[in-house]
Amino acid sequence: MHFRPDLARWRQLPSPTWLAHLLAGAPVPAAPGGAWRLFEVGCDSLPAYAAGHIPGARYIDTNRLERQPLWNKVCDHALLALLLENGIRHDTTVILYGRSSLAAARAAHLMLYAGVADVRLLDGGFDGWLRAGQVLEQGAGAAPQPATSFGAAFPARPDYLIDTSQARELLRQPDGALVSIRTWQEHVGATSGYSYIDARGDIPGARWGRAGRDGDVHSMSEYQHADGTMKAPAEISALWREAGIVPGQRTAFYCGTGWRASLAFFYAWLMDWERISVYDGGWCEWSRLHPRC
Repeated sequence: MHFRPDLARWRQLPSPTWLAHLLAGAPVPAAPGGAWRLFEVGCDSLPAYAAGHIPGARYIDTNRLERQPLWNKVCDHALLALLLENGIRHDTTVILYGRSSLAAARAAHLMLYAGVADVRLLDGGFDGWLRAGQVLEQGAGAAPQPATSFGAAFPARPDYLIDTSQARELLRQPDGALVSIRTWQEHVGATSGYSYIDARGDIPGARWGRAGRDGDVHSMSEYQHADGTMKAPAEISALWREAGIVPGQRTAFYCGTGWRASLAFFYAWLMDWERISVYDGGWCEWSRLHPRC
């Protein structure tokens, strides 16, 4: 089933083969203990989803998770409404994938913030499913039965998300690390990385946690193999350690608007790092509030 025994939360990073067996009703290790839901997450990609997706998957658009102009998380009321609409309670196992692993990671982080206890991210995403020779289905699929209540305090993990004032405070803490998950060119100010972000540079005092190829804000090649699967936790930990990012610190990841930071967060969570969060505003918000940075 190709689980990752080197991960503390190995159940949360299933392989396409495992998912195929689950969908077929075959016995699988780490099977969901109760109700479970499968979702493809994308941005304005409903036509691609309808043309072919993993059987049984429903579609969640990131425009329901974040809002312009800063692309920060929607209000808690809207996030809760989206979860309930899709039949997600705190005790629902949610399996996510995307044509972009970053979109799926954005949803995964916000579901953990909300308090969904069992969130899983398909290792290798949609492309991994295709490489495994698995079938697709077309159309919208059957709508899930909405949930009437979340069944727990909401959000259950507000500490998984910080705002700009908290990011400033983190920079003043001796055991704090504000970590930039951006390319080298973004970090040093050669480019902002985004057509809608004018400011170049990075947050003073932030530690460079790396991301992917210069010129590609969708790349996480420092964290993922070429096939989109997660690199060994030891490799990622070594990368962070070089920048002074170690377990036990109060660590907040950020990028331009949240997608790359969410994947770094999720991988740290898989490795059972504690005291971690995402600085939702990232460079997009910080650069507007601190234009001389």
